[in-house]
Amino acid sequence: MTTSGDFSLRHVTPAFRTYAGADALRRFTTELDRAGLGRAVIVTVPPVFANGEAAERLRGALGDRLAGVFDGVVEHSPLPAVVAARDFLADHRADVVIAVGGGSAVVTARAASILLAEGKDIRDLCTQRGADGALTSPRLSAPKLPQWVIPSTPTSAYAKAGAAVRDPETGDRLALFDPKIRAQGVVLDPVIAGTAPVGLMQSASLNVLSMAVEGLLSRTDDPLADALLAQALRSVALWLPRLHEAPEASEPRLQLMLAALLGGQGSDFTGGGLAQALSHAIGPRSTAANGTVEALLIPHAARFVADVVADRFALVGDVLRVPNPAPETVVTAVQELLASFGVPARLRDVGVTEDALIESADHAMDDWAITASPRVPTRDEVIELLTAAW
Repeated sequence: MTTSGDFSLRHVTPAFRTYAGADALRRFTTELDRAGLGRAVIVTVPPVFANGEAAERLRGALGDRLAGVFDGVVEHSPLPAVVAARDFLADHRADVVIAVGGGSAVVTARAASILLAEGKDIRDLCTQRGADGALTSPRLSAPKLPQWVIPSTPTSAYAKAGAAVRDPETGDRLALFDPKIRAQGVVLDPVIAGTAPVGLMQSASLNVLSMAVEGLLSRTDDPLADALLAQALRSVALWLPRLHEAPEASEPRLQLMLAALLGGQGSDFTGGGLAQALSHAIGPRSTAANGTVEALLIPHAARFVADVVADRFALVGDVLRVPNPAPETVVTAVQELLASFGVPARLRDVGVTEDALIESADHAMDDWAITASPRVPTRDEVIELLTAAW
């Protein structure tokens, strides 16, 4: 905690436009007209265009601007799918990329655009550990295609400047970072928002909740970021139960997407965290969605950092209306909230085998997100934490 004499702040908010509601697609196309963009390529998953009404709305809104639809997005954005998307963008001479779907669509669109612009192998472009042991991200200087997001699920990826690609051959998570690849905005359409199953909406919302909690428990002394993260957590706690009460209603879905935008923007200033890094590593080795795995790990990560940022637990406790802001009391409240959403309590409950813990720990140690933890763990501490969660 700083004193009044040494407090300083740098908070730069990137330009971003948000449209939501029945006329959001129409208003979005005026942005394309203003920028003179006439060859739009959609990067998406098959279920979105399998929905006749959603496909008709997208095609009708874009009209002759729609140069092509790449529907080969795969969960966790594996490298072969990203390379295929890159080639599709090149073949269709895209001048704007529109990610339609969830986090994997957003990440695939961004990563494909980076590979297209830079023209190099992904391992020359991704975050790497240098000779001094520090993780560094190469400067990616080539101009990038403008990006827009029309989501079907809540994801903090809307607002991010990075893209993490999974190499299925090695299991490595290849992280790309470039501020020029940030989306110019998000378009929340009620019909497209209705294409995602409730279970997918829930797991994505749990990811937002987890990032909000972890961001509030960071070392970052930024009240503007705190406000974004607190409202993201508050919105998920309010609207996720309402989604289950009225699964066909559009308002809970759109509100959860706005929570994801808040969480993504807020966590941009706090970085990732321990639970995020661990879920990146162990999520693909489980039978559950990454958001569920990350939520399962949040109580363990929170306890690990409690001694370092004990005063920050009051921020989470205030949102969850915990009268006693002591760390363990707040962690218990978070666990009770997660249990009310049906989040499993142990990694073994989501198909993670005990022998996967060591390999997951090794991958987590090379994840950029782990460097943002207020208490950066050793490899042995990561193994201990995962074992406790297992």
